[in-house]
Amino acid sequence: MSVFDTRKNYTIGTVKPIKQTTTGTPELQSWTFRFEALPKNLEELQALNICDLSQPQNTAALTLLALCVFHENQQECFRMLDFLNGPMPFSATEKQFLRERFMEGGDYIPFSYFSGATPENDYKPDKPYTLVISEQANSRADLSIGYLTLYFKSGGADTARHIKLRQKDSNRNWYFYEQFLMVGIRRPASKDPWA
Repeated sequence: MSVFDTRKNYTIGTVKPIKQTTTGTPELQSWTFRFEALPKNLEELQALNICDLSQPQNTAALTLLALCVFHENQQECFRMLDFLNGPMPFSATEKQFLRERFMEGGDYIPFSYFSGATPENDYKPDKPYTLVISEQANSRADLSIGYLTLYFKSGGADTARHIKLRQKDSNRNWYFYEQFLMVGIRRPASKDPWA
C-alpha cells in the first residue's frame, strides 16, 4: 500500500483511517492529525505514535510540532529538528533564520496551522489540536529524485505554505529538508494596531 492511498486521521495514542472523500483531483491526498497535547521535548516527540518517518506526512506533522516548541525552549526545538533532519544536522543558518522569525514576534506562526487558529483569536487553536496536511498538483514533481512537497493551510494566510521532505535511500525514511512555514502571515488581533 502506498502512503498516498488514503486520507488518514491521526490521534495521539491511536491511528485510525477515516472515510475518504473525493474533492478536486482524486490522486491528491490529505491527512488529518489530532493531538490532545503537544510534545515539549525530543523524547515526547519520539514517543508519539506517528513517529514513523517512513511516512512523509508524519515527518511533516512532527516538524510543525517541533516549531511550536521554539517559543518555550529553543534548544529543545533544535534537538527535535536535528532528529527530523536525519543525516544532515540542522544548520547554523537555519537556526538563525528561526531565531529571527521568532524575534520578530512570530511565535504565533506555527500555531496558525492548527484548526480554529485565526488572527481574531490570536491564533489560539481548537483542542484537540487538529492539523491537516495535503498534497497539491506539484507535490510529487521531484518524487523520482527523492523529494516530496506537502502543504499546510494557515488561518492567517490566503495560500497554503509548504514543507519539502527528502527520502533517504538506505532506510526509506522521510526527513525534513526545507520549510516555508515560518513566513509572514496576518498579525494576531492583539498585535495589530488596525484591528
